[in-house]
Amino acid sequence: MEHEVFVPVAAERLREALADPARVARAVPGLQQEAGTAPVSGRLKVRVGGHTITYRGTLQVAGQDDGTYSVAGDATEARGSGSVKLALTLSLRPAEGGSTFAFDGTATADGRIAELPVDAVASASTRLLNRFAENIAAASDQEAKEAKEAGEAEEAAVAPPEGAQDSESAAAEEPSLSETEVPPPALASYDESDFEGGFEEADADAEPPAEAAHARRTMIGRSAEEVDHAPPRGRYAPTPAPEAVSHSATLRWAAPAAAFVLASAIVVSRVLRRRR
Repeated sequence: MEHEVFVPVAAERLREALADPARVARAVPGLQQEAGTAPVSGRLKVRVGGHTITYRGTLQVAGQDDGTYSVAGDATEARGSGSVKLALTLSLRPAEGGSTFAFDGTATADGRIAELPVDAVASASTRLLNRFAENIAAASDQEAKEAKEAGEAEEAAVAPPEGAQDSESAAAEEPSLSETEVPPPALASYDESDFEGGFEEADADAEPPAEAAHARRTMIGRSAEEVDHAPPRGRYAPTPAPEAVSHSATLRWAAPAAAFVLASAIVVSRVLRRRR
C-alpha cells in the first residue's frame, strides 16, 4: 500500500513528536491504553463498512539512519482468533506550507476482516492513516503554541513593564530622604565659627546704636525671672479690679459735718428752752 497525507506543520516539529512514544500513542485514533503495558499498546476499535472489530495489540515507531521511520504493528481480535500484522515505512517530506507524510508497506490479516470487501478494508486503512497524521500534526502545533506562550510569559515576567525604566531612572535622580540636606531649625543655636571673623574680631570699644540697643532689649528683653513674674499682656491680660473708695477721704469731710450738725442741735435746743 502507498498513501500520502499533507499537514500544515514543519517537518522538524513532526520528527520531535514521532520520537516520543507517548505522543504517538495519543495520536492513534480510538486507542485505549492499558495500564502496565508498552507505551503504544492497548485496545483499538476499527470500523470497516458496517462492521466494528476490536483489536488488542502494540505499535512501534522507530527512526532509521536514512531519516525514515519504521512502523510495526501486531494485534489480535479481542473476540476471535483473527490477527493483523503491519509493516510500514514512514517518511517526512517538506512541502510548501507544511509537510507530507508518505506511507509505504504491507499488511496481512486473517479472521473477520479477511471476510470483508477489499475496498471497504482499504478505505478504513486510509481513514486510519489520515487521522493519525492529523493528530500528530495537531499535537505538535498545540505544543509549539504552548511553548511560545510560556516563553512570552517568562519574558513578560522578567522584563519590566513599559514606563518602568523611566520611573526607575527618575527615582534614581531624585535624592532619597537620607541624602536630602535638612536645614537647621529656626531656634537652633549658632556657632561662633558660622560668622565670618567670629565675635572676637568685632570692635569691643564700639557701642551699638541706640536703635539697635532698644531692638535688642525688645527682642532679647527681660531675664527669665522677669518673664516668669511679668503679667501677661494683650488678650490674655487680667481684667483690673475696681478701685476701692478710700475710708480716710470719707472721714475727712464726714467728721466736720457731724460736728456742725451736733453744734446746731445744741444751739436750737437752748433757744427753745429760753423761750419757754
